[in-house]
Amino acid sequence: MNAPVFLLEKVLRATVGVHSHIPSTHVSTAIGLGTDRRGTGTVISPDGLILTVHYLLLGAKNVIVTMPGGEQLEATIVGKDYSTGLGLLKIDRGKIPCVEVVSSEKCVVGQEAFTVSSLGGEKRCADCGIITYLGPFDAVWEFVLDKCVCVTASSLNIGMSGGPICNLQAQVVAVSYLNFADLSRAILGVPGECFLAIRDELIKHGRRTTAAPRAWLGVLSYTLRDHVVIAGVMPGGPGQKAGLQQGDLVISIDDTDVDSRRVLYEALRNHRPGENINLKVLRDTHVYQLDIPAMRVEDYFA
Repeated sequence: MNAPVFLLEKVLRATVGVHSHIPSTHVSTAIGLGTDRRGTGTVISPDGLILTVHYLLLGAKNVIVTMPGGEQLEATIVGKDYSTGLGLLKIDRGKIPCVEVVSSEKCVVGQEAFTVSSLGGEKRCADCGIITYLGPFDAVWEFVLDKCVCVTASSLNIGMSGGPICNLQAQVVAVSYLNFADLSRAILGVPGECFLAIRDELIKHGRRTTAAPRAWLGVLSYTLRDHVVIAGVMPGGPGQKAGLQQGDLVISIDDTDVDSRRVLYEALRNHRPGENINLKVLRDTHVYQLDIPAMRVEDYFA
């Protein structure tokens, strides 16, 4: 990596471990997130604001942050944003080292970048790579980014999500959201501009307030040969309650043909919580028409 060592050290001093404890009764534990979650966070202000990923914080009653020197501090959850997948914590420790979050707009494919992750306690893992993709991303759960930042990772990178993806000026251009090192040796990051756009709202209100709330069905889906198949439904979510089942093939939403998951998600963007979503699905050679009352994802995970 061409960045000077002191820049890596700067980021290391601002990288912390995040350890959340979640009651076993919380709905997020039933979808595989568990009750004991560990990840990474980045100190982004001298007064102790820490940027991380929101799924570490879902249902958390207690969050412990481990500083680079091993000191452990209890953190306060400042805010969570489900549309970007980001979360914000705060610790009270006086003035501490931090790094700057910047937009990824100047990033280009092929550009060098480096990542830092917590391995638990005061252990850290640093890795270098290149940006391989800048563009839209959608996930099997109802999660869409208009732009993501993908960075290569070595097979030895076993760091946990929530850590910084930095340019060679030691600025955070994205937050590590998913680590595919075991599969494709790549890290998926949420761009820095996603956080910059909501920072003030998270600090003031704990959530995003200016954007209209999105309709949420609580489904898992994948695209197969120009069709969308339901891979699963969230327990107690709108989709399950309306009778949607694993294996259903989605034909249309609101009379709009569905040939990809992106089409399904874009249609959901046009709806608001409380509205009925009409899905036509194929199941065992029979076509079913389902009216699903959408809800806010925030209410489901509250």
